[in-house]
Order: sequence, then C-alpha cells, then structure tokens
Amino acid sequence: MKTLLNRALVAIALTVALSASAAAQVVDQTDNTAYGGTSGEFLLLGSGARGAALGGAFAALVTDVTATYHNPAGLAQLSRPGAMLSTYSYLAGTRYTWIGAAFPLSGGSRAIGISGGTFGFSGQPRYTLDNPEGDGTTYSVAETFLSATLAQNFSDRFSAGMSFKFIRDDLGQAVAQGFAVDFGTNFHATVGERPIRAGFVIQNLGGGLAHKGAPLDVGVIRDPPLGTVDVPQEPQPAELKTTGFSVPVMFRVSVALDLLTQGMNRVTLLSEFNQPNNSKPGAGAGLEWTVSNVGNSGFTLAARGSYTINPDNDVDPGNAAGFTSTIKSGSFTSDGVALGGGINYAKGNWRFGLDYAHRSFGALGGANFVSFTLGW
Repeated sequence: MKTLLNRALVAIALTVALSASAAAQVVDQTDNTAYGGTSGEFLLLGSGARGAALGGAFAALVTDVTATYHNPAGLAQLSRPGAMLSTYSYLAGTRYTWIGAAFPLSGGSRAIGISGGTFGFSGQPRYTLDNPEGDGTTYSVAETFLSATLAQNFSDRFSAGMSFKFIRDDLGQAVAQGFAVDFGTNFHATVGERPIRAGFVIQNLGGGLAHKGAPLDVGVIRDPPLGTVDVPQEPQPAELKTTGFSVPVMFRVSVALDLLTQGMNRVTLLSEFNQPNNSKPGAGAGLEWTVSNVGNSGFTLAARGSYTINPDNDVDPGNAAGFTSTIKSGSFTSDGVALGGGINYAKGNWRFGLDYAHRSFGALGGANFVSFTLGW
C-alpha cells in the first residue's frame, strides 16, 4: 500500500511541476513551433459539457461514455450502459456534434464503446479570382470521425484502453481519409481516505491526411519539344498531388484528487499537463463539486470550473490587424476560463442527465456546450 501511495504522490508532484513549467513559458514570436501545422484539428474539440467545463483536465476522472474521447482506460470503470449526445455552436458560425454509447462486459472487468463527432459548416458562397463577388454557388466543410473503444481492468487499481478512429475530412469537393489510435491508462488508489486517480493518454497517433478530389483535377498544356514549333493543343487531364499533414497528436498527464468526500458531497481537484505536436506545452486545473441524491429525491447537482493555459495565444496582437487591439496578452487572460454545471436524475436503473458549460476563447469570444446523457 505504501508503494501505491508513493507512486500516487510522485504522479501529483510531476503534474504540478510540469504545469508550473508550462505556465512560466512565454511564446517567442521568432520560434518555429508548428502553429496550425496539422490537419483535422477538430479531433481536439472534446466530447461533452462536463469535460469542457473542466478544461480538458478530465482524463484521470472520467468513467462515463466520454472516456471514449478523454481516456479510453476510464471506460473500464463504467458501471452501466450509457449514451450521450453533445452539440454546440462553435466559433465563426461552425457547429460541433459528438455522440457516443458504451457497454460494460464480463461483469464490469472490461467495456466497449463507440463514438463519433462531426464539425463544419455549410452553404458558404464561393468566391474566385474571376468572380470576387461570388459565382452563385456554395460550398461546405464537414470533418468527421468514427471511433471504437476497448478498455480492460487489469486489477482493482489499474486499467488501460485503446480507441481506433476513422477520420474523414471534406473540404468542399476535396476529400481526405485516415486512421488514428488513442491509448490511455488509469491508476486509482487512495491517499489516506481520499481517492486519487492518475491518467496518461496519447491521442491521435496516426498518419497524415492528404486530400484528393475534383478541385485537384486540372488540364495541362504539354511543353513543345526543344527546337520545335509550339502548336495549339488540347489540355491533357492531370491530377495535382497534395502533401499529407499529420493529425494533432496530444500527450496528456492528468491527476484528480478528492479533497472532500462527506455525506452526499464530493469536491474533486483536477490538474493536467499536455504536450501537443502543433503548439507549446499547456496546463490546466479544475474543480468539481457534486451533491448526490439531494433530499433523497434522486437528483444529483454539480458545479464545475477550470482554467487552461494556452501558450500559443499569449502573443500580444498589437496593431498587426491595422488597429490597436484591446485584448490583453500574457500567461493569464480570459482565454481558457470555463464554467459549468449539471443535473442528473436517477430512477430505478434509469439515469438522465443534462450538463452545460461555457468556455472563453479570448479575442474569438466564447462557446456554449450542452450535453444530454442517458443510462440504463
């Protein structure tokens, strides 16, 4: 038991140290970090309002359907079948929708889940060099993934899981397809009488996305052989080849500790360090307070809040856009603040839930997240 406690305390210490290191970093405008250098970044948009309210620092705590996204290992601790639908209007008139279902197997020793997400917009006017006011046609963008998850409990302290993803990226008439894998582990123990969990996750390991389609079909005029007269000729069909861009790989280390478990009340502190392949390291911390079975009514209430450090957004925009911005820069701004809550009702074997979150994106505004949960 002492060994388990020591490992748990080491995990907390490492997470706090890494988070502090990430928080201290300031983005240098001369560095060559691959900001925006990956494709399919919708894969990082999350899977539910609870996770959104906790700022992504959710990989260690998650044990519901959304584990198929946040940490496949958490799905092994699913107590009963469940399903979730989450949808919200994202930035600049786009929409993201996520849906998933999961089922425990073998008396709870393992679980399987399926999930999918779609992001995009439709009906946008098409502008060309020949028709700068629009050519009368429209185009759409639809980015989609489908995922299958398998999780296994290897002991009463440790679980692991994997998710296999199929990714499709439709940019107008250009299409790219690819595959990726998520791998996660979850270690759970106690510090004294306080439950503690640690999660380690690698998301979106896979190849790149290279687009094909009608927009890349062109006509090519053959150059005349050297020393010959150029004569009129019909363009010959050819296809432009695109370079594949990698999907956004993310490594997460997360720790969740129950600060208070008294009666119907639970207060959990969460922290996370993350390292993406298209930005600098980030960190976050969150707090969740739940009150279960209020007045024996079957209702459970929750309040959540978090702050996520986004180093790639810490550059002072100055007057680069032609005017002086009023948006503040620095390590701690409104960008990354998230708040939310939820209400769940249980009757017999049935569970119903509604969760909400609002997250600020600084100069881009904010987004409202809504999730609906069903368990049986």
